[in-house]
Formats: sequence, C-alpha cells, structure tokens
Amino acid sequence: MAAFIGFSLQRAWQGYWRNGLMSLAATASMTLMLVLLSGLFILLSGLDATLNYVESKVEVVAYLADSASLDEINALQADLQALPEIAGVSYVSKEQALKDFQARQPEVADLVAALDENPLPASFEIRLHDPADYLDVATYLREQPIVDSVQDIKKTVGQMVAVIGLLRTVGVVVLLVVGLTVLFIIVNAIRLALVARAQEIEIMRLVGASDAFIRWPFIFEGALVGLFGALITIGLLWLAQDRLAGALADFFAVLPVQASAMVGQNVALIVLPTGIGIGVLGSYVSVRSYLSR
Repeated sequence: MAAFIGFSLQRAWQGYWRNGLMSLAATASMTLMLVLLSGLFILLSGLDATLNYVESKVEVVAYLADSASLDEINALQADLQALPEIAGVSYVSKEQALKDFQARQPEVADLVAALDENPLPASFEIRLHDPADYLDVATYLREQPIVDSVQDIKKTVGQMVAVIGLLRTVGVVVLLVVGLTVLFIIVNAIRLALVARAQEIEIMRLVGASDAFIRWPFIFEGALVGLFGALITIGLLWLAQDRLAGALADFFAVLPVQASAMVGQNVALIVLPTGIGIGVLGSYVSVRSYLSR
C-alpha cells in the first residue's frame, strides 16, 4: 500500500510538471478563486460580527404607569427575566430617566428642572436574543396592567431582520458560486491532462492496470494543484495581513469588531482544506467520467 501511494505521488508530481503550463494555469486559477474565497470569508466574518452587535442592541422599551407599585414592578421584572426570548431586563426609574434626558439634551436641562413634577415615566429596557421575537414580547408587555405603552419599533425591527437575512443568504450563494467555479476549473484542467495522456492510459489498460491504479495519480495531481494554490493564497494573505487588518479596522471603526480575528489562522484553516478538497473532488469527477467511457 505504501509503495502504491509513493508511486502515485511520484506520478502525480511528474504529471504536474510534465504539463507545466496547464498545471500552472490551474494553480493560478485556484489561487485567484481562493483569494476571492478568503476575501469573502473575511468580509462575511466582519459583517456577521457587525450584525450580531446590531442585533444585541435591539431593545423593547416598556413605559410603566406612574401608579405601579415597587412590588408590581419587581414581579414583572422577574417574569420578564424568566422568558426564553429575553436576554436581559434593565429597570430605569423616573429619576434616572430624567437624568438621562438632561444629559442627552443639555440645552433644555434648566427648563425641565423648572417643572413642578417629573413628566418622564419609569421603564423597562429589554434586550432580546433574536430581534424577530419583538412582536411576541411586545404583545406580552401590552397585556400587563402596569405597562402604560410599548415603544413601537415593529417596522425597524422587521426591516433589520430582512436585511440581515438577505445579506447572509447572498454571502452563502456567492461562496457556493466561487466553490463551483473552482471545481469547474479543476475538472477541466485534469480532463485536459487525461486527453494529453490518452495513449498512455490505453496502454496501461491493455496490460491490465485497474481503474484505481490509473485514477490515483490524477487525484493526487489535483490535490497538488489545490495545495499549491492554497499555500500561495496563505502566503499572499500573510504578506498583506497588516494592511488588510488596518483596512478592516478602519472599515469597522464604529463597531467593536476585532479585525485581527478575521485575518490569519482562521482563514488558513479554511483555505488549505478547501483548496485540497476541491482539487481532489475535481480530479475524481474528471477521471471517473473519463474512465467510464
């Protein structure tokens, strides 16, 4: 078995360089596709982190009636914290609401302070695990007797959920298209190699060589294309890591996204198996269709 694997690897290496121009073209195409794949992964990782941050900031605000007692407020807060849709509940008293308003609107702080009584209600600021749960939580709050009103953000939440879903779907579709493009390139590159060695393959069949004996050198050759393409891509990303991390940091400057986490080891762990896997799969599909004729 070891001798067969060694023979197949040797034949794959010879085949790769025997058809040097074709192999280099396939490797260059693989590199371009993997660079694009890496770029999409980095951007989608940043986008996903950004969307998760935005999702975490979606809140339902329930304004409480002035007649609500402290016991009623504590009981409702405990009930809300027990709901699986809710990530956290913060109680804002009337006094705190007034202080927050004066801090946000310092130009009218003196005017508000001159009022006989505090016009702002106490409230619950409720964070959700999933913005799509807004309607269920809002409906539950409106049924509570001490809740005077619920901030209506139905349209905003609905739009945000739709945008998040669309962006993620588009990202997955683009990644699938890139993967299929790479697979198509490898299939055709190996097929050209098979055609170039058609006479050699026919002689091997005549002397009794099995399909597996013929197939494995080509599969290893496809793996070499994927390996070289992946290594070149990783090298390019490593050289551009500082500039790329800086560009991402500037792009996501307003959000707590760690650019360094999107570049480097995580990308390498995706690029290497993807390149080799697509190379092997493309070679297998090409050789199998050729030998089955």
